[in-house]
Amino acid sequence: MTEHSPIDQNPTAPLPAESSSTTPGPGVVPDFAPPAADRPRRRYAIAGTGHRAGMYVQALTGDHADVGELVAWLDPNPARIDYYDAQAGQALGGDAPAGLPRYTPDGLERMIAEQAVDAVVVTSIDRTHAELVDRSLRAGADVVVEKPLTTDAAGCRRITRAVADTGKDVVMTFNYRYAPRNSTLRQVIADGTIGEVTGVHFEWVLDTVHGADYFRRWHREKANSGGLLVHKASHHFDLVNWWIDDVPTRVYASGALRFYGDAAAAARGTGPRPGRGTGAKGDPFSLDLRDDPRLEALYLRAEHHDGYRRDQDPFAPGVTIEDNMSVLVDYARGATLTYSLNAHSPWEGYQVSVNGTLGRAELRVVERGHVEFREDGVLDPSATPEAAGDDPVRPAGHRLVVQKHFGRAEEVPVPDGIGGHGGGDAILLMDVFRRDLRVGADPLGRAAGYLDGVRAVAVGAAANESLLTGQPVRVEDLDLGVPLTGDRTQPPTTGGRRPLG
Repeated sequence: MTEHSPIDQNPTAPLPAESSSTTPGPGVVPDFAPPAADRPRRRYAIAGTGHRAGMYVQALTGDHADVGELVAWLDPNPARIDYYDAQAGQALGGDAPAGLPRYTPDGLERMIAEQAVDAVVVTSIDRTHAELVDRSLRAGADVVVEKPLTTDAAGCRRITRAVADTGKDVVMTFNYRYAPRNSTLRQVIADGTIGEVTGVHFEWVLDTVHGADYFRRWHREKANSGGLLVHKASHHFDLVNWWIDDVPTRVYASGALRFYGDAAAAARGTGPRPGRGTGAKGDPFSLDLRDDPRLEALYLRAEHHDGYRRDQDPFAPGVTIEDNMSVLVDYARGATLTYSLNAHSPWEGYQVSVNGTLGRAELRVVERGHVEFREDGVLDPSATPEAAGDDPVRPAGHRLVVQKHFGRAEEVPVPDGIGGHGGGDAILLMDVFRRDLRVGADPLGRAAGYLDGVRAVAVGAAANESLLTGQPVRVEDLDLGVPLTGDRTQPPTTGGRRPLG
């Protein structure tokens, strides 16, 4: 395949050029053999029909419909199932909804048996991941799970036990690995260009469109999401683990809710706030669900079934997650990570510096250079660049620079990607649905399994524990149910805590 369909992306996230590109740079997309004519399609069910499910629905009714088919929905909210069932019917060439069987979470095992499900795609609320993964594996299905794998150490133990007991497969969808800018940095490190890694500094900033969104929806409660140190930073911790090919051993964290939430707003003298974003006018922190037909259908028109509001005020009571976080992580081979995350920046992107014994690599990414607020609402310059104009000071884009000791800095070219998350989504989906057809191994090892998910959650879970105690936390003391240094392609052994090494 040389052209690829655009891939669904969070409506509040930046829209870099790669999001709409259908022609990747040379060498970016791996080679896959065509499926045999008599190869049966794998049967997939979607568990959790919120916004993120759209990427998988689109994939299984579009680019990957020749190797996989949607056979069932699982969600407690029938209105959200209605939306995707209609979308699937249209994508498959019909003029009516697909009419796929639908189940509520208590019917998971029955769904797998009745519909002969080969794999369950878990895109539900984070706190439900461990249960749905565990039950799916034990019912005989493989699992594809959105990040994070789970929200805490107990969830990791539940999943690793299920993998050990069943021998079934768990695929983690760490799409940022597939973004060419991140893959290129991985290649620079793996080639030994900067020598043995001694330390990584990683700063990620979320702007007041995307960042605020985590404080409007269910993510605002740490019991649901594990906070941004798990939900969002799982992407980031996985990148570091993968970039330097090492595992975390000790974590110290500091952080607080300093901008969003009612207490922080009151301390700044903020006046009365709208109860919800829909219908609010002239407020840069409000999200009107009616402005996005998909959000309106999935959430506003679905409220009467479960009472869930997708457009809560980010400064309302009830926020229990942090918006400013700093983390210090020690790694098994001696490198140290310093990491920070801010969720109320005026621009969005990240900066990574990797120090090695032979030099240094620096990756700077601007996903959205600024956000404008006008009388008719927030203007996203990454979605409407013609209206916003160029940003000469902070233009969107990326730059990877490598400088060896006693030499000049050199820029490393980064090829174009396709789809959201830095051009990685569409490539990830090929590995998810066609990995048995891949021609040759991936030298970058981008495909992720359950152990990669555990390694990423380990940092966030340890950081959350450190926030509570004020002390550094040894990762092995979390008792995650599996040694992090193990082979991620092999199931773990059952039993109690095992040391690293």
